Amino acid sequence: MFALRTKRKMRKQTVKMVRKVTHRMAELFCGPGGLALGARLSNVRSKLNEYAIESVWANDIDENACRTYQHNLHPDKPKKVVCGSVESIDLQAVPKFDGLAFGFPCNDFSMVGKQKGIHGKFGPLYRFGVEMLNIHTPKWFLAENVTGLSNANNGATFAKIIGELESCGPVGYKLNVHEYRFEQYGVPQQRHRIIIVGIRSDLNKTFKVPAPLCLSKNDYVTARQAICIPPIASSVSNQELTRQSTQVVERLRHIKPGENAWTADLPDHLKLNVKGARLSNIYRRLDPNQPAYTVTGSGGGGTHIYHWRENRALTNRERARLQSFPDYYEFLGSKEDVRRQIGMAVPPMGAKVIFEALLKTFAGIPYECIDSNFSVE
Repeated sequence: MFALRTKRKMRKQTVKMVRKVTHRMAELFCGPGGLALGARLSNVRSKLNEYAIESVWANDIDENACRTYQHNLHPDKPKKVVCGSVESIDLQAVPKFDGLAFGFPCNDFSMVGKQKGIHGKFGPLYRFGVEMLNIHTPKWFLAENVTGLSNANNGATFAKIIGELESCGPVGYKLNVHEYRFEQYGVPQQRHRIIIVGIRSDLNKTFKVPAPLCLSKNDYVTARQAICIPPIASSVSNQELTRQSTQVVERLRHIKPGENAWTADLPDHLKLNVKGARLSNIYRRLDPNQPAYTVTGSGGGGTHIYHWRENRALTNRERARLQSFPDYYEFLGSKEDVRRQIGMAVPPMGAKVIFEALLKTFAGIPYECIDSNFSVE
């Protein structure tokens, strides 16, 4: 009996010894919460400690994105999400945090558009992330943008941003810059983004790119797997169908999986009378045996992503699944507002892999990694 009590006491002591180490995260340009959800889902354990990330403050200018973030991530403390332009925020007053995340607006760096870069309306907004780092000097930061960032203004913009981020604060940051192909990390979508991870130089920690989870293309999660397994319940939010015109339905009947309006053999009366650029995602059906092509947040007719078998556009919930959002994550706003939020978000399951590698870096836990495809001199 005494031995049994002793064992129970030892178990309790062992449990008590596990200490939770939580990194507080602030976020600019938070959108509907893809990065924050990925951070929340990340969890790392060592023999003595459990490491996690907690969202403590976030900001975005989009009212419906802020409502979505509040509803899912801070339902009991909605004031942690501040809705308004970043220019109107008192950055000095942001609550104390250990890490900063900012997916600064990509409109001026995207391959689709005029690519005004740093001279556009949105291009200069990265500087608010720089200002936050200079004011608060957190332990780490994660910045995200489209791959077009590296080519904007013939590469000059990218070099300028990297230089400013490296020199933030009194001691600067050690950066890791990498183009992540999220389909390699279990996201059922060909979504490629530049992620910059910085760790404050005086901490003597070096972040490495986590190795892909999918070792070959045969391991990629396909569009069919994402949308059909498990089936989407009728009670799930954001599952409204889009009304398709008779002409669109007829056009889709002639487009095979993986084809678009330009590659399909369409009758003359269904062909598009478009001059100039012919975007490959116009009336493009998904290939059910491949990850989806990139989910976008806006666009006119023909850009809604189309089912491989049914003659219709995807629902927002199906798009959310391609972005790796769980079905319990409810997006608020009109159907078009929700579409924009989903398309602009960072895939949370891809973000989770990166955040867990960051936590392991601070915990001193080895993990499988690869070399970055960008060199920061």
